[in-house]
Amino acid sequence: MSGHSKWSTIKRKKGAADAKRGKIFTKIIREITLAARLGGDPEGNPRLRQAILAAKEENMPRDNIERAIKKGTGELGGDVNYEEVTYEGYGPGGVAVLVEVMTDNKNRTVAEIRHIFSKHGGNLGENGCVAWLFEKKGSILLEKQAVDEDVLMELAIEAGAEDVREEEQEFEVITNPGAFETVKKAIDQQNLPCIEARLGMIPQNTVKLEGGKAEQMLKLMEKLEDNDDVQNVFANFDIADEIMEKMS
Repeated sequence: MSGHSKWSTIKRKKGAADAKRGKIFTKIIREITLAARLGGDPEGNPRLRQAILAAKEENMPRDNIERAIKKGTGELGGDVNYEEVTYEGYGPGGVAVLVEVMTDNKNRTVAEIRHIFSKHGGNLGENGCVAWLFEKKGSILLEKQAVDEDVLMELAIEAGAEDVREEEQEFEVITNPGAFETVKKAIDQQNLPCIEARLGMIPQNTVKLEGGKAEQMLKLMEKLEDNDDVQNVFANFDIADEIMEKMS
């Protein structure tokens, strides 16, 4: 299992404190608001549909979602003009890291991101230095104990998934972006409980980390995601399950 799903696993095991949940809500609201600028009807706006799906996965109240949409469409005032930027860099051991942000002040944000990288054994790179290592894909995680592998495999592939990967405690269904919603709907219709479902940047290869570098990498991920302007962090690290268990 590579960094994108490894990190999801460790975050779940650590648990979501109220403060963390508030931060997650803020990030999702920003995404809904920005997506709604392309149109307030989810049926005709795939990005908005996916943002609303993410909100529902986090049990965000309906009123919060509707207010964010209205801010994006201009029905409610007071919205800050956010800009989307992707930063690229390297973590401990040469791990490739992509950081997606929404910011109203690029100078402030890039300084903060650079500081986080340098403080945790990494460095901010130039545009294009690691992006080529990632592909945009859909990822749907399910607990192994909650689903039969053969049933999931047949269902997912028939719905248009590219692959079903088996990990120690989970199955990960991989889709291309266009098939993500169809595959997720097919899984939901069979009442198979999803741990997480999202579109993201999945690495084509991974870098194995152990010991101090593994610990540094996870601290880097945590500090990046704690930044108010950061929406998503993707990395291609691979850390052994026993090390992940110890750190979680």
